[in-house]
Amino acid sequence: MALITIAEFPDGIAADLALLQLKSAGIPAYLFDGGMASLGLGMMTPARLMVDEDDAERGRLLLQDIA
Repeated sequence: MALITIAEFPDGIAADLALLQLKSAGIPAYLFDGGMASLGLGMMTPARLMVDEDDAERGRLLLQDIA
């Protein structure tokens, strides 16, 4: 399983919402650097939404639909 970044968020809340959207669709997803974004440092270190490379295309499409 190779994780890749499918989205970056300077805002921790937006990152959490995107994470929940993917998980509710059955896509295992992980948030990296979410703590930094929650501290207001997201412009320097954005939260990265990571999924398995096999789920990347579907995950990007789901996030595109909610944007």
